[in-house]
Amino acid sequence: MTTTSLDRDRAYALLRDLVVSGEFAPDEPLSERSLSSRLALGRTPIREALMALARDGLLTIHPMRGTFVRQMSFDDLREIHELRLALEGMAAYLAATRGPTEPLRHCAAELRRIQSGASLDVEEAQHIGWAFHDELFRATGNGRLAQSYDNLRAQSGLALQKMRQYSVARTRQAVAEHLDIYAAVEAHGPDAAQQRMWRHLSSAFEARLTALGAIRTQYPGQGDHHS
Repeated sequence: MTTTSLDRDRAYALLRDLVVSGEFAPDEPLSERSLSSRLALGRTPIREALMALARDGLLTIHPMRGTFVRQMSFDDLREIHELRLALEGMAAYLAATRGPTEPLRHCAAELRRIQSGASLDVEEAQHIGWAFHDELFRATGNGRLAQSYDNLRAQSGLALQKMRQYSVARTRQAVAEHLDIYAAVEAHGPDAAQQRMWRHLSSAFEARLTALGAIRTQYPGQGDHHS
């Protein structure tokens, strides 16, 4: 890999992390010059990274105005939810056909530790929950599926900027849902794993809409699956 390719990949990774973590204000134009200075990279890899992030749906380029972090609309949230149903439902199904990996077992152990504790750290539980989803995709043995999820993961993070944390009650529910999914994976029950993932994602989507003050609407996978 050439130095130019390495710089471009590094610029993309660094900028994506900054965008998803909420480093930039919604109305803040992203300047190639300032980003080049901040990241100690040339303007060419910065420009290419900005264009790639726009293609990935994380930035919006307005001619004559500049490049800005994309502001997620209700339709964006809906589309992300529907795509997560497809990708993560399949990931749960495939992981259950293969059985749990050691990293996935470790995530389940951490989730059980959190579940059994008297108090709950919401931020810690969320990080372990994301790790569980990541490891579930790795457990599928399907690199293309995992790569498709990687971009969706970034868009999900961007969509969640307006809602930094779930409530303790919803977080406890999510921990239990993750462990239910894991139980189906461990039991080699692909249909049950897929359906439990659908229910988990739909419960999370409802919680996000409630937190954002959006109108609840029936969507695919929301309350219409049974294990």
